[in-house]
Amino acid sequence: MHGALDVLDTGGGSGNFAVPVARLGHRVTVVDPSPNALFALERRAAEAGVADRVRGVQGDAHGLFDVAERGGYDVVLCHGVLEYVDDPAEGLRNAAAALRPAGTLSVLAAGLGGAVLARALAGHFTEARQALTDPEGRWGSGDPMPRRFTEGQLSELVRAAGLEIAAVHGVRVFADLVPGVLVDTEPGALDALLQLEEAAAELPAFRSVATQLHVLAERD
Repeated sequence: MHGALDVLDTGGGSGNFAVPVARLGHRVTVVDPSPNALFALERRAAEAGVADRVRGVQGDAHGLFDVAERGGYDVVLCHGVLEYVDDPAEGLRNAAAALRPAGTLSVLAAGLGGAVLARALAGHFTEARQALTDPEGRWGSGDPMPRRFTEGQLSELVRAAGLEIAAVHGVRVFADLVPGVLVDTEPGALDALLQLEEAAAELPAFRSVATQLHVLAERD
């Protein structure tokens, strides 16, 4: 794929991904259920000088083709969506169906291993075990995350949507476990942490304990 691409950002909110992608010269359609997020997106795109390349429409993953074109995009972003939708499999099928032939899907979702490790290191062992055994990967009724995934579960959903997985990465393997004061006060610590994250991202042992999982997949 060369030149300007047509990108669909499902659940793209205020444009954390959409605006940087538009600044690279691509055309981005953001679908999000929140009018407030779409207003913030419009303002952010204008401030970044990319208002002509970013379009926000109100909708969600389940009713995606009420507001987006089926088979009309080179790249579809599905970041922070599958945790919240009623039916992740349907949400992914719709995201895949929005792709053009040879298009790329980027999926980012909460990882189970990272949550289990974080609860255990905080001394909440019962909650860590609860998350490990819960079908949705939740550590209790107070858990703000509706659903988490193992790498196997996420990969299976992507394949079931008819896509071929190109790469899997762990995101925030260490960042959420390291005390912030160390990163903020030690000279060069942030750069060193980022380099460590990059080195560990593709290694299966570390992917399994990442806070988030990132899957890149392609439509045949």
